[in-house]
Amino acid sequence: MPHGYHGRVLHVNLTSGELSIEQPEEKFYRKYMGGSAMALIYLLRDMPAGVDPLSPENILALFLSVITGAPISGQSRMTAAAKSPLTGCIGDSQCGGFFPAEMKFAGFDGIVIKGRAAKPVYLWLHDGQAELRDATHLWGHVTGEVQEMLRYELGDDRIEVLQVGPAGEKGVRFAALINMCSRANGRTGMGAVMGSKNLKAVVVRGNQRPSIADPATLKALARWGVTQLPQSDIAGLSKYGTSEVIGLNNADGGLPTRNYTSGVFEHYEKINGPTLYETLLRGATQGQQDRMGRDTCYACAVRCKRVVEQTSGTYILDPTYGGPEYESLATLGSYCGVHDLAALCKANENCNRYGLDTISCGATIAWAMECFENGLLTKEDTGGLDLHFGNAETVVKLTEMIGRREGFGDLLAEGSARAAQRLGRGSERFLITSKDQEAPAHMPQVKRTLAVIYAANPFGADHQSHEHDPAYAPYPERMAQIGLHDPQPPLTLNAEMVRFALVTQHAYSALDSLNVCQFVYGPAWHLYSMNQLTEVVRAVTGWDVSLYEIMKVGERRLNMLRAFNAREGIGRERDTLPERFFTQPLKGGPSDGYVLDREEWQRAMDTYYAMAGWDVQSGTPTRPTLEALGLGWVADLLGL
Repeated sequence: MPHGYHGRVLHVNLTSGELSIEQPEEKFYRKYMGGSAMALIYLLRDMPAGVDPLSPENILALFLSVITGAPISGQSRMTAAAKSPLTGCIGDSQCGGFFPAEMKFAGFDGIVIKGRAAKPVYLWLHDGQAELRDATHLWGHVTGEVQEMLRYELGDDRIEVLQVGPAGEKGVRFAALINMCSRANGRTGMGAVMGSKNLKAVVVRGNQRPSIADPATLKALARWGVTQLPQSDIAGLSKYGTSEVIGLNNADGGLPTRNYTSGVFEHYEKINGPTLYETLLRGATQGQQDRMGRDTCYACAVRCKRVVEQTSGTYILDPTYGGPEYESLATLGSYCGVHDLAALCKANENCNRYGLDTISCGATIAWAMECFENGLLTKEDTGGLDLHFGNAETVVKLTEMIGRREGFGDLLAEGSARAAQRLGRGSERFLITSKDQEAPAHMPQVKRTLAVIYAANPFGADHQSHEHDPAYAPYPERMAQIGLHDPQPPLTLNAEMVRFALVTQHAYSALDSLNVCQFVYGPAWHLYSMNQLTEVVRAVTGWDVSLYEIMKVGERRLNMLRAFNAREGIGRERDTLPERFFTQPLKGGPSDGYVLDREEWQRAMDTYYAMAGWDVQSGTPTRPTLEALGLGWVADLLGL
């Protein structure tokens, strides 16, 4: 019997209603480990090129890893992958919470979903059993209502529900998958894919916990994490959550403000972690934030998730929907010039209620606001809405309108790139997209390797696909574990920093295949190092794996992501950055005047492709590179 996993992948054909179970061999699990890398097997192998992302021919793959559900911090995560309706490229997104562990306990390592049901259905997995059930009565309901209805219907308050909200049902191109009403597979529009299949939810419950090969070692590693957490560099996440980063980024001039025109927000203190902790975190008025306002994922000691609550005032805040992350506060807040913290919490609640990616949602609203400020949009276009920067009421209203695809929200539901194509009027000059996906709240003008990764990342601009520049120098011992020994001065984008970007991208790619939290595990400031992650995999699976082997899983996954795009006819021509990053200097604060140098960036991109073993002209992995990674079958698919 395997340790850490079941050896069971569920195949679901929604068109025919057929369910079947595949039992891959052990070597399959060891080569790909799970998560993103494993999901890509089915997308590359079973889905033809050129399909419409919202058609039945698209495949949605949901995968855990060989360590999901183990009793240690940071392992309860799941990858969703499909062709993205937002970008037309590969779509890839991770979530946390209790759903991933419970899906493992339900008896499955992954789910491959094909076709489209004739009417709304949900998938019910319990103790190794799987069945499709009618979901007509759930369609149109928001996430909190659906979770309550399903728990009543199935008679169990401990079931976990992964679902699409009304946004996914209506094909909002950046719709998310939501579990626990507050955890999201946010980026790349996976909610729209699931909604297009008439699949309302995946519901899981079970007691089939895989065995652990070395329980004593795993217990010791878990205990080490608990004892080290208070003095670790992620200790602040426990108290303030990811919103603690707002002040740090603002101090460096790297907090995107008013649609990336500045890196400083004069009102940042009104929306930062300490303010949230002291005012709106559940239990704040009773001084009980630590007990009531901090949530967690399965078996995780960090407890970084926020829960906000407000029972009176302009915005009533429902704790069912958790609370905002850094990215949500930035994109809905500083991007839009909004500093009303209660309004931002309400906008975040709406995103979780309707099932929206907060990054694309906030950034798309910010794009519309800059268009409005410059006269490219008027109240006649917006249905009477005032879209000036700083209008908190409008931001809250638009999150609802986008989630319902109502009025002006219907245009914004397409994402900013498609909205700009429809609007015209020169509005494309205000976009902050790469591969049509909106940029997160970390600025390439300030952290230069982001300029390479935002452009080259196969599923669009993403801040969690490599380590950021400031982490290189302070962590020499951990960086040495992955072969990095030569940190460079700030604002440098030379060959060594490109190597830093690529090597840490391989590391983060491995994290997304092992499906672990990138706050808990990683090559720098994280609680556990990459060597310790290797120890966790050994303890759970019994495999004598090395860090080299784990890094190769990450490199394998990255090449498969690029290969999917290449098969879709997508190459280096889509590896672009917003024009304003090169031509419009930032204003104010430490980053005043910062702009990217186009020639330096192009040289860095050439270096990146060469280091990755890809064709420099096309950006496509070469056959020798793929074969060296055991991916000769992928080279055959590409006709290389």
